[in-house]
Amino acid sequence: MTDIADDIVGAIERVIGPAATPVPLHEPEFGAADHAAVQDCLASGWVSSAGHYVERFEQSLAGVTAARHVVAVINGTAALHICLRLAGVRPGDEVLMPSLTFVASANAVSYCGAVAHFVDSDPERLAIDPNALGAYLEFISEETPDGAINRVTGRPLRALLAVHVLGVPADMEALQEVATRYRLALVEDAAESLGSYVAGRHTGTFGIAGALSFNGNKVITAGGGGAVLTNDLETAARARHLTTTARLEGGVGFIHDEVGFNYRLPGLNAALGCAQLEALSDCLARKRQLAERYAAAFDSIDGVTLVAEPVDGISNHWLNGLMLDAADPALRDRVIATTNDAGYLTRPAWTPMHLLPMYRDCPRMALPGAEQIFASLVCLPSSARLVAA
Repeated sequence: MTDIADDIVGAIERVIGPAATPVPLHEPEFGAADHAAVQDCLASGWVSSAGHYVERFEQSLAGVTAARHVVAVINGTAALHICLRLAGVRPGDEVLMPSLTFVASANAVSYCGAVAHFVDSDPERLAIDPNALGAYLEFISEETPDGAINRVTGRPLRALLAVHVLGVPADMEALQEVATRYRLALVEDAAESLGSYVAGRHTGTFGIAGALSFNGNKVITAGGGGAVLTNDLETAARARHLTTTARLEGGVGFIHDEVGFNYRLPGLNAALGCAQLEALSDCLARKRQLAERYAAAFDSIDGVTLVAEPVDGISNHWLNGLMLDAADPALRDRVIATTNDAGYLTRPAWTPMHLLPMYRDCPRMALPGAEQIFASLVCLPSSARLVAA
């Protein structure tokens, strides 16, 4: 009987070939168009947060996502911070969010002076389980004229933050229904899901606002960068105001009417982002081919299941996730050590937020799904460059 870790190494090797050098989890691709766009931006002199590349990047993102308005910012965390502000999150509020996410999601809540309230995730979809959330809110929430409150802490339950994990789209229609029922402002952390759709709509366009990220490890990169998506004109205008130090336009002076943020995306990053967006369709097609090859390779291996694309959505396959049937952290770590030793740089899921010291005392429901994912998930090398262009 072979060892499951060795079986996994064999399957990865059949998909992407021997690892002559370490194969990263996810790395960017740069071509002549990327270099030309950055050089053109340098030549123009408009390298900071103004100029035609910033506007062009926003317009191109609107075309890809079908969001009516896009505001480009310095990174995904800044985008999410602004989304929460746009949703009316205030100091002392609670924001319902998954414990199974990257730390930036919870940090953005903290930047608002609010409290993260952790809810459980569906192990098949990796995102918030809407059925478990609805049952929990029936127990924990109390309706008031100003909205729902946490009957235990007395704090307002202000918003619901959905996260599309590894690019797998969450069940947004079900989460919309829960948010509406409990009068929660709906915000999306779509940092990992550019090119993902659910119920025919791009992720990040279901709630008041959604956040994208263009970090170096994302599907495309601007060397950093993020964006706020919204379908509301006034919300977009406020996003631009807040991210441009809340400076009033017009006149010759510098008048700022509230505490704002220097969050706008520099032109250099936008130029790279514009060139990268031109290659998005090809990138997504190659990532889909890679996912299909992984699915075929792991289909015959007992004890593992590849995270599947949901029937009601389209995943960008940012990272291919392999779930071990046994929720065993020791086995997970042995698989990761074995694959890394073989040159395939796999990784586990993020440590759930409720296990981190700064968020350990936050309110939370029972989290069996999040803990199962954390104990079972192995992320596989998923760069588009692993499939020939």
